[in-house]
Amino acid sequence: MPRIAEIEFTPNPNARKFILREPLTYGVTRSYENAEQAAGDALAKALFAIAHVTNVFYVDHWITVTQDGKAHWPELLRELAVPIRDAPSAQQQSAELIGGNSDEPDGVAAFDESKLSPADREKLEAIQQLLDERVRPYLQGDGGDLYVLGFEDNVLKVHYQGACGSCPSSISGTLAGIEGLVQEIDPQIEVIAV
Repeated sequence: MPRIAEIEFTPNPNARKFILREPLTYGVTRSYENAEQAAGDALAKALFAIAHVTNVFYVDHWITVTQDGKAHWPELLRELAVPIRDAPSAQQQSAELIGGNSDEPDGVAAFDESKLSPADREKLEAIQQLLDERVRPYLQGDGGDLYVLGFEDNVLKVHYQGACGSCPSSISGTLAGIEGLVQEIDPQIEVIAV
């Protein structure tokens, strides 16, 4: 059972990041935007059963929970701590999770990269490397992440996860920053959040 080491603020005032003493997963990202998506995940289901929870995102040693802005954080944190502490550790659940889809966030359909032209596939590989090195570490540090949903006609579609999913700066400043970075690869690339 994971123990909470600390709770951090995120740039999103409606999200908090719980740092855990042991991992919930071994590199397997779990992201849920509603209770229906979380139906097969006991931890996320328990968190969505708490009033005002709107998003659950976790990987490794941390979990980010977002609320609708109507709850008082000190009270909500006490409620959230119970299912987090009761959750099975990665060691207990890794076999089940690894048997599923480990890279694709729940509720988000993957796109077929094999249909890309060789030039677009090369661009996408460069974009993914850039995101891994220069964007994801910062988003993960703030309790979120992003997932690439598609790349077609120089339009990169991304989906924010965790604290980034409802953060006002994700849709404006962060998205513009990401677009500026990927335009180093090709100045014609447009980035949209879906």
